[in-house]
Amino acid sequence: MLSFDTLKDQVADGSVDTVLACLVDMQGRLMGKRFHAGHFIASAWEETHCCNYLLATDLEMATPEGFASTSWEQGYGDYVMKPDLTTLRPVPWLEGTVMVLCDVLDHHTHEPVPHSPRAMLKKQLARLDAMGFDAMMATELEFFLFEKSFEELRKDGYRDLQPYSGYNEDYNIFQTTKEEHVMRPIRNHLWNAGIPIENSKGEAEAGQEELNIKYAAALDTADYHTIAKHAVKEISWQQGHAASFLPKWHHDKVGSSSHVHQSLWKEGKPAFYDETDPLGMSELMKHYMAGLLKYAPDMTYFFAPYINSYKRFVKGTFAPTRIIWSVDNRTAGYRLCGERTKAVRVECRVGGSDINPYLAMAALLAAGIAGIEEKLSLPAPFKGDAYGEDTGLIPGNLRDAREALLGSSMLRKALGEEVVTHYARAAEVELEDFDRIVTDYELKRGFERV
Repeated sequence: MLSFDTLKDQVADGSVDTVLACLVDMQGRLMGKRFHAGHFIASAWEETHCCNYLLATDLEMATPEGFASTSWEQGYGDYVMKPDLTTLRPVPWLEGTVMVLCDVLDHHTHEPVPHSPRAMLKKQLARLDAMGFDAMMATELEFFLFEKSFEELRKDGYRDLQPYSGYNEDYNIFQTTKEEHVMRPIRNHLWNAGIPIENSKGEAEAGQEELNIKYAAALDTADYHTIAKHAVKEISWQQGHAASFLPKWHHDKVGSSSHVHQSLWKEGKPAFYDETDPLGMSELMKHYMAGLLKYAPDMTYFFAPYINSYKRFVKGTFAPTRIIWSVDNRTAGYRLCGERTKAVRVECRVGGSDINPYLAMAALLAAGIAGIEEKLSLPAPFKGDAYGEDTGLIPGNLRDAREALLGSSMLRKALGEEVVTHYARAAEVELEDFDRIVTDYELKRGFERV
């Protein structure tokens, strides 16, 4: 991390000349401006501005109708980007550059914009704080590394996609050595940017990587995840390769996930731990986990926000398909980790590599808080292969997930009516766009045969 006074010194000695002022958009991407560092320390550190369409677009940056927060009729006005100076950090893979994350405020009231990702997570953390708890979380980032660059693949129409490795490289040291020209700078640059990187490893498919970051306070974890994802793409690009966080890039390949580990703490001690329990689970943890199970359908959109997200939920691929919890069982949607230790926690395995971590973590905390408030009972842990069970299914497509989101009184209460409506419209935009497209699948299957 970097103090503002240190930044001033670095600008004065010429070692820093650029400040990236970034907000996090609905899709979890960094958007913002590149400031001359001299101007930033003179005035822009207090605030800057952006068009309010940045929180009402799709992946293509289109401006679809139907969002209450902004529109052509309302003139697409401004938001205030308020730099959070506690997030100042160097960007070692870019010369003379530092980054700061910004909170998004209403231009007229200077109140947080309720559907901005950081504000959504902060709201749930404030609820927990009022209850006397802190949330500690960690996320895992999975992605695929490809032989060609983004530019080459785009010009080829994403037709000839060749992963960097030729076979499943799960934990394979020899295969991952071949990729160290990409993964080593990712680990080292992120570490030097203040991101507590633990390790990288090969994942369970050809060309698939996993990056692990040490657990931290929930807001820090979401910031770390977002910056790391951005860095993976930039550093891979610098090395002439494309890195993709698309959950399912090929129907014959395993998908990419983003598991979220979570626990609550109180006064510096793990509130999920009870040494007298056979699994080390406190009553608080059991209520929390019961909330995750009860409200799993409501939350699914925030774990799987696109059409492609649902292609990952396939039996036998380590992606969950059912609402089940189990002890150290990777077929379950919710896995108990660290049983009988102070590190006891729950791992949500539902989310894909395309999650916006702020939204996913806010939804998980909202569901967990509901479980605590409702004193929900946790069923006995499942044992065996969860793929063969007949318990409730995780919503299997974006339409069903959108309906569950719209119908969630819990999320409407926890996140706000306008927030649920906003993201339900975002889901609807994805569906409308996909429904109008003629796909390669349709042409290949039916051009001659129908």
